[in-house]
Amino acid sequence: MKILMSNDDGMYAVGISVLARALSNAGHEVYIVAPDQERSAAGHSLTLHTPLRVTEIEPRYGAKRCWKTNGTPGDCVKIAINAILEENELPDMVISGINHGPNLGSDIMYSGTVSCAMEGAVMGYPSLAVSYCGNDFVPHNFEYTANLIVKFLPKLSEINFPKRTIMNINVPGCKEEDINGVVITTLGAKTYSNEYEKRIDPRGKEYYWMAGELVTDGKNDRTDINAIRWNKVSITPVTFEMTHRSIIPALEKAFCPDGKCDWLE
Repeated sequence: MKILMSNDDGMYAVGISVLARALSNAGHEVYIVAPDQERSAAGHSLTLHTPLRVTEIEPRYGAKRCWKTNGTPGDCVKIAINAILEENELPDMVISGINHGPNLGSDIMYSGTVSCAMEGAVMGYPSLAVSYCGNDFVPHNFEYTANLIVKFLPKLSEINFPKRTIMNINVPGCKEEDINGVVITTLGAKTYSNEYEKRIDPRGKEYYWMAGELVTDGKNDRTDINAIRWNKVSITPVTFEMTHRSIIPALEKAFCPDGKCDWLE
């Protein structure tokens, strides 16, 4: 399988190196287009007003070819498919990660890791976002996650991978022997007491630092948040189709009674 890899932690991050090597060792043809530096929390932003620079570098991590860019995670996938890869290099799948830290619940709205996978889905490719939910980012801590993804890929052939959808995979940051299996989950809800601390720099000028704490993270048993709390691998199907369809009839009744939306006249 041809796999396009990217991330938001940058080309030289431990997570992408371990996963790329595991996929390559399993016989997959890996191509990497990744940011030249960390771009965490970039969301699904794209570079529109400055030049997007791409540099091919010496292949590493078992990949066939590698490029680094000064763009966002979303840029990486978009430019890879539209401009960088040759026709015979176009991927069968896009994989983002392994991210250094979790991507759970509503936090995925800000995630560069998830945005890579979403851009792949937007462009019609089956896509995975993979995250390791620990704090100690050394190579051996990513190996279980990488091996899990290698085993996960053949399972995907058993389903009709839905369009406009990614699989958001989070792996607990515990010892391998303490993992309690795999569970299919929904996105949890996270609420923060967002606060901005006002500080003064050495030149006497004000600046702000975002702080705050997690207030509630939901109690639904099937959420990704609780799966990680219980040391289970979480697999969440996520779609970028954000239309709230159930409210459409009520809106039509209020704004377009009898099929006539003429109340602005």
